Amino acid sequence: MVLPLDILYDIQRYIFTYLLLLVVVMSAFSVIYFTHLNRQTTSGLEILLTERDELDIEWRNLLLEQNSLAEHSTIESKASKLLQMKRPNINSEVIIQL
Repeated sequence: MVLPLDILYDIQRYIFTYLLLLVVVMSAFSVIYFTHLNRQTTSGLEILLTERDELDIEWRNLLLEQNSLAEHSTIESKASKLLQMKRPNINSEVIIQL
């Protein structure tokens, strides 16, 4: 039968070994924890990079659309086709002087 004094003696005798074991286990758990954090951060970064690329593509498409709509011929053709607008003739023009 093991006596409590024998257990206490063993703990005192191998205290350095037990402390070293505790430090190794704590180190292993910290490596696991930080590896998990690193994977989560990397996953979040990949999501953000994908979103940035999609927004960049959308921005480029909007720039192309803006440039095409800003052309005079496009504006004139849309005004005549969609709104049935036409240039006024000289007789219907009214000039206002300030």
